[in-house]
Amino acid sequence: MASAARSTTEAVSQSAQEVAQSTSVASTSFLDSASRWYADNKVAAWTIAGVTVVVAGGTVYYLSASRPPKVSEEDKKAKKERRKTKKDAPPAYTPRAAEEGEVKSEAKVVPAPAPKTASVAEEPPEELPHVTEDSVGELSDQQRKDYAAKLKAAGNKAYGSKDYNRAIDLYGQAILCKADPVFYSNRAACWNALSNWAKVIEDTTAAINLDPEYEKALNRRGNAYEQEGQYSDALLDYTASCIIGQFRNEAAAQAVERLLKKVAETKAKSIMEGKEKKLPSPTFVSNYLQSFRARPLPEGLEESADLEEGSGKWYLRKGLLAIQQRTGDGYTEGAQCFDEAIEKDHLDKHEYSAYAYNMRGTFRYLKGENEAALEDLNKSIELDPALVQSYVKRASMHLEQSKRDEAANDFKLAMEHNESDPDIFYHRAQLHFILSEFKDAATDYQTSIDLDPKFIFSHIQLGVTQYKMGSIASSMATFRRCIKSFGDKSDVYNYYGELLLDQQKYQEAVEKFDTAVEMERKNVGERGGMNVLPLINKALALFQWRQDFSAAEELCQKALIIDPECDIAVATMAQLLLQQGKVTDALKYFERAAELSRTEGEIVNALSYAEATRTQLEVQEKYPQLAARLQSMGAAGMGGGPPPGRM
Repeated sequence: MASAARSTTEAVSQSAQEVAQSTSVASTSFLDSASRWYADNKVAAWTIAGVTVVVAGGTVYYLSASRPPKVSEEDKKAKKERRKTKKDAPPAYTPRAAEEGEVKSEAKVVPAPAPKTASVAEEPPEELPHVTEDSVGELSDQQRKDYAAKLKAAGNKAYGSKDYNRAIDLYGQAILCKADPVFYSNRAACWNALSNWAKVIEDTTAAINLDPEYEKALNRRGNAYEQEGQYSDALLDYTASCIIGQFRNEAAAQAVERLLKKVAETKAKSIMEGKEKKLPSPTFVSNYLQSFRARPLPEGLEESADLEEGSGKWYLRKGLLAIQQRTGDGYTEGAQCFDEAIEKDHLDKHEYSAYAYNMRGTFRYLKGENEAALEDLNKSIELDPALVQSYVKRASMHLEQSKRDEAANDFKLAMEHNESDPDIFYHRAQLHFILSEFKDAATDYQTSIDLDPKFIFSHIQLGVTQYKMGSIASSMATFRRCIKSFGDKSDVYNYYGELLLDQQKYQEAVEKFDTAVEMERKNVGERGGMNVLPLINKALALFQWRQDFSAAEELCQKALIIDPECDIAVATMAQLLLQQGKVTDALKYFERAAELSRTEGEIVNALSYAEATRTQLEVQEKYPQLAARLQSMGAAGMGGGPPPGRM
């Protein structure tokens, strides 16, 4: 689902980022829609909520990562009978371990007590051969085979006794006799126990060269790469392991998620250091600004007021008029004018100065200049403590930084100055909504409506909240009332369409999106720039309804022509391409989404998908047989599950 007005940032899922609340104090239902498509549909080789999603040859497969296969009653009875006849049987090894004596580095090996016997003398242990690079050439093939087996068995025993250096020597001699991937992997397990990561990588690489689908060796090397800080290499190994193991290894799947975040965080820090601070897309700015009720120009700054050109008040008014255009140029001009207004310092009244700092802080915040923005909002509050909008905007900043207590305190301070301001209740409701406190959110939205019935977004957000609470009938009724009261506003049709889409009422949803698009086109001259969200929502609807990739891509392209920096349109296009198996093209859009991100949290979010996509490409290049295996898995009926976009 989407929301009435998009706010300050993209949601980052709680499991991936504490900054999940960052999204918005401007409008969280839009956030739901964008995040479902952009965040919940990881179409590459990783696991989400027990379902693994993979793309192979343009086909999407959903594989259960947690549900065991169904067992018939006959199988259960047979299994019970087998248990009765095999009570004393030792636990089975994995196939490779059973056949080849592979050691398990993750488990403690406790030697079994020696059985008590009569006074029979024990046979002396068999003398082990000693093999060197010089002597191995003198051995026959059969001798090499026999010596390798004995040395490996002795190595396993030394490993079980934690005599790792002895085991390393024995495995090394076994390798001289026979270059076996298990011997290399077992020696790597010894190096792993000694935390010698370079040697782990060396031996597991040798094992993988001999057996490219050696799952345990891939996992060991992946762990070693991670310990060495080579996160991209580790991610590649764990992803390949997941595919080889048909996504049954939960630890490997968790490693993929963990490494995606690590890779993204490392790159995000680098990007942030050199990132130009600029305004986000006009769609983003518009949706943030309209989350505050429209107000006339302050007294003394009316268009009819005679102001000295070049004065602080003149620039302040010019900036306020510029942002009413709702275009990229208008927002850029407005930000410059607010800077000039404060620099001129001819604002006369504290109220004008406070307003100027409020607006400059707002645009600094939108640029991602958080420290400077916070200073401006603090200055605004100092100059005019009664300007409650400054508290509310500061609360949104605190919320983005996961400072929930500070955000709650800002709302409390705002209430002390004006307990009847609808904006306070609307934005406090947003805080409750983000924290999933839907009952409290609904109460605050309703209070905002009671104080100002003309503010459309309180009505829309109330309907979305009711939907989240499971009150579908109440939610639909709220939106029908919205259409009666605000039938000339595209936003109502857009967000009503989102709720219908969530219920898979595709025909009705598309009709609502079409109405919203037509209204936006007609009102471009009156309102300024066009809101592209209905175009994106219609693209999602056509894809989910008819799998119409062509029409969906065309709508996203139109949105990007209107607003080239709309990150939601870019992310949606990336997902559409990925769903079609156009991985290389999808990667370009994911990387573009990272470029457009405002905050480090948003960049991490976007880069996670870029890295996921890049890794998928690398796996296909390095392990071409795995792509074919994925397709055969799907052909064998392992696919299934909900359609894309509805996980």
